[in-house]
Amino acid sequence: MWDRCDKVSYEELYRWGRQLLEEAQVPDAGNDARLLLEWCCGTDRNTLLAHGDRVVSGEEETKYRGAVERRQKRVPLQHITGCQEFMGLTFEVNDNVLVPRQDTEILVEEVLKNLHDGMRILDLCTGSGCILLSLLHYSNDCVGVGTDLSAKALQTARHNAGRIVPGGSADSAAAEGAGHLHKDTNTEETSVIFIEGDLFQGLEQEEKFDIIVSNPPYIRTDVIDTLMPEVREHEPRMALDGGADGLLHISEMSWGHVEHPKKAFKVGDKLNVLIKEINGSKIALSLKFEDQNPWRDA
Repeated sequence: MWDRCDKVSYEELYRWGRQLLEEAQVPDAGNDARLLLEWCCGTDRNTLLAHGDRVVSGEEETKYRGAVERRQKRVPLQHITGCQEFMGLTFEVNDNVLVPRQDTEILVEEVLKNLHDGMRILDLCTGSGCILLSLLHYSNDCVGVGTDLSAKALQTARHNAGRIVPGGSADSAAAEGAGHLHKDTNTEETSVIFIEGDLFQGLEQEEKFDIIVSNPPYIRTDVIDTLMPEVREHEPRMALDGGADGLLHISEMSWGHVEHPKKAFKVGDKLNVLIKEINGSKIALSLKFEDQNPWRDA
């Protein structure tokens, strides 16, 4: 244990935290120790370099020690601070949603290349809403629907929407279904709603979208227990588990379009899904209204 002296400097406290995290074999222990100290003290990275002799208060020390002890137990850094940066935006995160990953920004960037003003977006397995809300934030007059099986995840998504997009905290009940979703450029009416349901469940029968995005569960069931403790013990399993081959939800998603085309495309529309490496294999999915077999191997 580390004993508090009458005066404890910022750098001393940082070194204590880094040592504990290194002993616990926490990845990137020095960086996490610094980020937690900045979160507890309301400082930035320059403080350690330029003001390491700054005396921390007893309140700051107590908060930091508690945070480091949680991280020592492999609680994700983002669950301790309650937030994660994604696409230049700050999202609320907790143990009900996956922590947004940097590689998912690639998906958002690719979609933005094809996103035009006034488009309608559907985000399946929305989680924290980071994909959908980023697309809405960086576009003009677009509207979106996010679906997820987890009511708690959707609560987090609504909190994020309320901060990131205008009129962005409505649920399906308040909006009376996705069919009533609209955006008036002269007012701050609903630009996004969230619906509890499995993939396309809960959508209006005649509802159509210009772009459909998703980052569904894709980890094989037998692999989950081998993941780092931050993931396997603290992130929601339902957001990780992609079934025996990791493609369960992706398959359901693709055939869902074929079985319920009115919920996906206008006639002749085509959806190209970003090629992604899943379980060591690169796959691409291309869906079209008249397709009988939507799978395309790459």
